[in-house]
Amino acid sequence: MTSLAAPETVADAAALLVAGASAVAGGTDLVVAARSGRRALPEALVSLHRLDELRDIDVGPDGALRIGALTTHADLERSELVRSGWAAVADAAVLVGSPATRNVGTVGGNLANASPAMELGAPLLVHEAHVKTSSGVVALEDFLTGPGRTALEPGDLITHVVVPGPAASAYVRLEYRRAMEIAVVGSAALLVLDDVGGIAAARVALTAVAPTCVRAPAVEEALCGATAETFATAAQLAVEAAEPISDVRASERYRRGQIPVVVRRALERAYERARR
Repeated sequence: MTSLAAPETVADAAALLVAGASAVAGGTDLVVAARSGRRALPEALVSLHRLDELRDIDVGPDGALRIGALTTHADLERSELVRSGWAAVADAAVLVGSPATRNVGTVGGNLANASPAMELGAPLLVHEAHVKTSSGVVALEDFLTGPGRTALEPGDLITHVVVPGPAASAYVRLEYRRAMEIAVVGSAALLVLDDVGGIAAARVALTAVAPTCVRAPAVEEALCGATAETFATAAQLAVEAAEPISDVRASERYRRGQIPVVVRRALERAYERARR
């Protein structure tokens, strides 16, 4: 029998986690895994639904976007603030599961689950996001350590995601269906343009082609000081950052072949937004 606690403060929740309980927010991953027999429910669960302080979306004095861990994908999808300055994050939120999943699943749960195919991973990477926990702050690229693994210590609880910005960005994925699907290959791009439309800075990240979502530094270096005409050529370099596998959804060869296509599409969308 699984026990359930519902603390009303972050400190109380962290104390229960230290004692060995597992956190649950929307439960979209936890429940599916239990029902499919992939993972049994923990003996003790800590429901976070009463921690209203973790539901905010706002911009701090430094201009950074602060997203509470209990913010849902639907909240991100609907936020004019997110769409206007951190568009790749909104792009990704729209693509998560079904409307039911988006209205229940949370940002904190998505990060803690640490799937290599997570939609928010690449957008948050190109915006150089940091994860704030009950014990400290860590860059997202250091927070995601492997498939289903993070830098969370026992008793740690994700409280916020801090996203510098704003900047023009976009997220694009390759999938077989438009709903109830996860990325076969995904890419986020962020571009800063100079006064004549050249690329002053670029960041590119990949989804579902490595043990975690990863940046593509070779593409970023090739684009710096270049123009939009180089997108197709630069996108080819994204394969250097990838370690794709073959699974039931796609072969390693297919993923590797599609990476440049998806990266180019993300760059083109980010470029159009940057020009506007």
